[in-house]
Amino acid sequence: MFRRGKSVVGLDLGSQVVKAIEITLEGPEPVITGFARVEVSAGGDRAQALHEAFQQGRFRSKNVVTSVAGQSVVVRYINMPHMSESELRQAIRLEADRYVPFELDETMLDCQPLTKRAARASMDGEDSSDQPMNVLLVACQMETLEEQIQLVQSEGLNPLAVDVDVFALANAWELCGLPDDEFEGGDDRAIALVDVGATRTSINVLSCGETCFSREISMGGADMTQAVARRMGVEVFEAEAIKRAGDGEEPEVSRAIGPVLEDLTNEIALSLDYVEHHEGLQVEEILLSGGGVLAPGAVTFIEQATGRATRTWNPLEGLRIAVDRVDVEELEAWAPSMVVALGLASRVRAA
Repeated sequence: MFRRGKSVVGLDLGSQVVKAIEITLEGPEPVITGFARVEVSAGGDRAQALHEAFQQGRFRSKNVVTSVAGQSVVVRYINMPHMSESELRQAIRLEADRYVPFELDETMLDCQPLTKRAARASMDGEDSSDQPMNVLLVACQMETLEEQIQLVQSEGLNPLAVDVDVFALANAWELCGLPDDEFEGGDDRAIALVDVGATRTSINVLSCGETCFSREISMGGADMTQAVARRMGVEVFEAEAIKRAGDGEEPEVSRAIGPVLEDLTNEIALSLDYVEHHEGLQVEEILLSGGGVLAPGAVTFIEQATGRATRTWNPLEGLRIAVDRVDVEELEAWAPSMVVALGLASRVRAA
């Protein structure tokens, strides 16, 4: 079923850090065979950071999967009449102008019927055949896609696909092995994957292992760093080091980032309340990832403010790492911030 040794590198081209993980299929088993993390220089030269990442990572493959996010990407969950997937792809372009704020001839569209909750309801005896079909619609401006592809190709790399950050979270969660009993008790339970990046926070709510809500919040770890810099009267690069280390400065850092965490958590809570009210779900747990959750007290603050069980998620759980090719200690130290890259690399199973 799989070609032995097939490899793909997942590239998370962040605004402040370029992160890359290579997954190789050894038979059906995914193995992490490369890892690199390079900070983007003050001038914002991502091309240079990407070049350094591939020098450091010792990757076997030049096949990469990357992702887009931000204002050039629109994600909508819409209802459509029941139809085949081929019919849906023809119909979606006629419907898209109602949901997409871009010129359609300058936009790439994709869609996916969401079926797992409906299938679960059908198994429970509910007749859903006369109900509208829930469809995920994703649109991205062509200019953004072209810039991303050109950046990757300028390094001699082969882009296999361009994903969206919020869906890479779910792919990473699935790769790590969704527990069989995760959604026992009915299709009204859900979990929230929340990735706190440098400039944005991505939320993806899963029910029956399938996305049912996603959102980006324009707030993240960089806002916390700026707050530390202002409070302590230091440069931003010093504030970032203080925030990460926390040695002897944790109370001061916690006071500095408190207002940012409060604003961020309010937005997370509003999003989850919306899901519960409009989808009839109960979001029982928040799984946190991203560099922003490494700030002292962040996890506890979010758990207490949202009133939901909250934990940092280690995306490496259950995955084998090639210790002769990867610095395992460094990879594990940065594991919470590598979720998007890992989710992108998981596309090796479909490559």
